[in-house]
Amino acid sequence: MNRSDLRGVDFKLLVVFETLMQERSVSKAAERLFLGQPATSAALSRLRDVFGDPLLVRTGRQMVPTARAQEIFDALQPALDAISSVLSRTTEFDPATSQAVFRVGFSDDVEFALLPALLKRLRNEAPGIVLVVRRADFHLMPELLNTGEVTVGVGYARQLPANAKQRVLRQAYAKVLRADTRPGSLSLDEYCARPHALVSFDGDLNGYVDDLLAEQNRKRRIVLAVPQFNSLASLLQDTDMVATVPDYAADVLAAQGGLRVDELPLERPPSPMSMVWQSVYDNDPSERWLRSRIRMMFSDED
Repeated sequence: MNRSDLRGVDFKLLVVFETLMQERSVSKAAERLFLGQPATSAALSRLRDVFGDPLLVRTGRQMVPTARAQEIFDALQPALDAISSVLSRTTEFDPATSQAVFRVGFSDDVEFALLPALLKRLRNEAPGIVLVVRRADFHLMPELLNTGEVTVGVGYARQLPANAKQRVLRQAYAKVLRADTRPGSLSLDEYCARPHALVSFDGDLNGYVDDLLAEQNRKRRIVLAVPQFNSLASLLQDTDMVATVPDYAADVLAAQGGLRVDELPLERPPSPMSMVWQSVYDNDPSERWLRSRIRMMFSDED
C-alpha cells in the first residue's frame, strides 16, 4: 500500500481494533469506546474484511487473537502512539477555559493524604475540568495504563508497560501511629507486642513490615485490616492498636487529632513514590499541565 491508498482507510477502525485486542471482549471494548455493542461488532466485521483474517476468535467467554491479529497489533501500537503524539502537539490548552476530562490512578494513601491539596489547586486553575480518579495499587497500575483507562498514575510502581514513563516524586518513610499517651517511642519489643491495624487494599495480611520482622525472627500481631486510610484515625482511638503508614499519611491522620506519630523501630530504607504515564501523552499540552501540578503538589523536591 502506498501513501495515496491511505485515503481509503478508516482510522477509527484501527482504534477499535486496538481496543478489542486489549479487552478481548466486544462488550468491554464498546463500553470503553462509548459505542454500542452492535456498532463495535460491525467494526470488527469490517476489520476482518480489511485484513482478510478472523482476527479474534471466541473461545469460551473470551475472544482469542489469531497470530495475524497479534502481528498487526504489535506493529500498530507504535504507529498509533506516533500519530497521537503528533496530533497532541498541535493542540493548545488553556486551563482556565478547558473542559477536559482527566483520568488518573492513585493508590489509596495518595488519594487520602495528597489528593485534597491537588484538587484545590486544580479547581483554582481549571474550574471546568473533570478529574476521574481510579484506585490503582502497584498490582493494578500497569494494566490501567496499558489499557488507557488512566493516562497518569501516582503510587509505588512495579513492572510498568514498555510504553510507560516514570518520575520519582518523593521518598516515603514508614511511621507508627498510636492513640495512647504513654511517653516515649515504642521499642521493638513493645512494637511487636502491640496489636496492629493494617491498611490492605486486597486483604493481604503480610506486608513489608512482616518481611523485616521475619529477618529478625520476630512477628507482629495483626488484629484488624481495612481497605482504606480514611477510617484509620477513628479506629485507633481509645485502643492500644498501632498502625504503620507512610509519613505523609501519618501527618494527615495525626492532624485530625488524638493520634501521635512515632518512628518505626526497624531499619528500612525509604520507598520511592513515582508518577507514571503513557509515553503517547508525553507532549500533550493538557497532560503536561496535569503532570506539572501533580509534581508541584506531591513532590518533596524544593
